[in-house]
Amino acid sequence: MYFRLSMRRIVLRLIYLFIISAALGYLIGHTLLVMLLATVFVLTWHYHHLFKLINWLWQSKAISPPQSQGIWGVIYDGLYRQIRQQRAKQKQQNEKIRRFRDGAEALPDAALMLTQELTIEWANKKAQRILGVRWPSDFGQRIDNLLRAPEFADYLSKASFDSPCLVVSPVNAEVQLEIRLMAYGSENILLLARDISNIHRLEQMRRDFVANVSHELKTPLTVVRGYVEMIQSSEEDFDAHWQKAFSTIEGQVSRMDRLVEQLLNLSKVENNNDDEKQPVNMAYLISTLVDDAKWLNQEKQHKITLNIATDVAVMGIETELKSACSNLLSNAIAYTPPHGEIAVSWEKEGNKAKFSVKDNGDGIKPEHLNRLTERFYRIDRSRSRDTGGSGLGLAIVKHVLHHHQAELVINSHWGQGSEFTIFFDPSTLTATNKTK
Repeated sequence: MYFRLSMRRIVLRLIYLFIISAALGYLIGHTLLVMLLATVFVLTWHYHHLFKLINWLWQSKAISPPQSQGIWGVIYDGLYRQIRQQRAKQKQQNEKIRRFRDGAEALPDAALMLTQELTIEWANKKAQRILGVRWPSDFGQRIDNLLRAPEFADYLSKASFDSPCLVVSPVNAEVQLEIRLMAYGSENILLLARDISNIHRLEQMRRDFVANVSHELKTPLTVVRGYVEMIQSSEEDFDAHWQKAFSTIEGQVSRMDRLVEQLLNLSKVENNNDDEKQPVNMAYLISTLVDDAKWLNQEKQHKITLNIATDVAVMGIETELKSACSNLLSNAIAYTPPHGEIAVSWEKEGNKAKFSVKDNGDGIKPEHLNRLTERFYRIDRSRSRDTGGSGLGLAIVKHVLHHHQAELVINSHWGQGSEFTIFFDPSTLTATNKTK
């Protein structure tokens, strides 16, 4: 029912009341007295319903308001209508909350709803099991007060949640967790924690397997190489087909030896998280690598230019940084045609430092760019075999850069050459070590 309160209607009702009371008073000879009594009656009636309304609002437990006629009946009906609408909305809201919680409880991951201040508003049962959050007693607690992992504290301080954070569960030290934070609505943050212990163990088994197999292959390869070199250096003359066979064996052993060496380097880089970082004089390191490349690049006669525009150093592990820069330079030499041009530079760009290797070779097709850092991925397997490529160089570079908070950017156009650039974060830059 729709009712519109009209001042004109109220005023007319009061006028009619006073006209009737005045006429009745005139008939009995007490006009003012009757009008006064009518006024007192109206006020008493309204205050009576006003007190009923106050009593219902503050003391009564009844859901429906009192019953009445006239304007107060309309008021009570309006209040009851609002109550019913509010209860219907509340029911819908409760149903949505119930569905959300049922869905969150069905997730295989731990889920926490946080405020912008990172205080806990809600947690599912999985969060209680693997994160140690006690719900609802931990309501309003900051998540970093409960999850006291240095990696997680750094993750929150950087406020960059594009990549996940890996931490050990505070409940079980054998459980490895992957934590992600994402915006949820306009005022909340959703934290998801996934148990990746099995994946972590499989990855560790893979790394151990690669390292162990690589070590085991070193000895037989060394033995085979030794016998081949001994035979080739003997004074006995062999037929041409035997000489070709021994040369082929030596070439393949050398190729296998390079592959094993790169597998060992990759395994070392993947497992090397404890070495203390020191200031690395990148200008000296790069200059040394370019000088060595010019000396070894006698066959293809590339034009290698060097531009050292800054003497800033990088906090890092020198052997790893040398391996990363050497791999980029070696790739440029291997895949640039003879007499091509290779430009190497070390300079500042904004608040970052960058090392880049640019060549005018064949370039890389767009469909290959996103997979270049995968292990054993090669664009052209036949060409990689000819150049001795194993598909591990850029995988090593990726892991080294991960250790040094650096980023690899690849710009290439088919037929126009390539540029591989390493950007070092400002937090890793420092003054040059003058000892080199």
